[in-house]
Amino acid sequence: MSSTTQVILLERVEKLGELGDIVNVKPGFARNYLLPQKKALRANKANIAYFEAQKKVLQDKNDKQRTEAEKLAKKIEGVKVSIIRNASEAGQLFGSVASRDIAEAVCTETKQEVTRSMVDLNQNIKTIGLIPVSIILHPEVKVEVIVNIARSVEEAKIQADTGRALVASSEVVEEAPKEESKDEAPAEETSEEEAPVAEATPEEEAK
Repeated sequence: MSSTTQVILLERVEKLGELGDIVNVKPGFARNYLLPQKKALRANKANIAYFEAQKKVLQDKNDKQRTEAEKLAKKIEGVKVSIIRNASEAGQLFGSVASRDIAEAVCTETKQEVTRSMVDLNQNIKTIGLIPVSIILHPEVKVEVIVNIARSVEEAKIQADTGRALVASSEVVEEAPKEESKDEAPAEETSEEEAPVAEATPEEEAK
């Protein structure tokens, strides 16, 4: 079994290639992602012939979609959205924020259509704070929004103003037992010097 398989890209795929490129990928990546998502075709003779015949149509379609995405990008780029969640004083969420939550927040804020599949999020967010998140509007158009996750509307405003997550300080004032023991040692020596053993007087020796 071959360790790679050849595919024809039907759109730009980041770190892989542009529309029309024939590239080598792992079979699992092709089978589980590129092919079902209709981002590529297997590079056999029939599909290569089909692509060459449809190349102009596919290119024109891609150009049109990119233009629409660029217009949408101007309305979304840099948008800040707030999401309120229960969390501990240390900032850990009692739950998480997923791509669907972010898509809905951006839609509400901008009145533009953004789907969960456009949100580039490797894993759910589990802490409060100001988190930059990429929104992929088209394979060639990406924008960034700021997701402000807080425990309340008031705290979200403070975070937006300060640019920092509002969490309880984890710093603990430590005592210095070693230094204290050093301070105590001289005190004990002083007390011994102040109370010397009394010597017997001649009269007491005679008794």
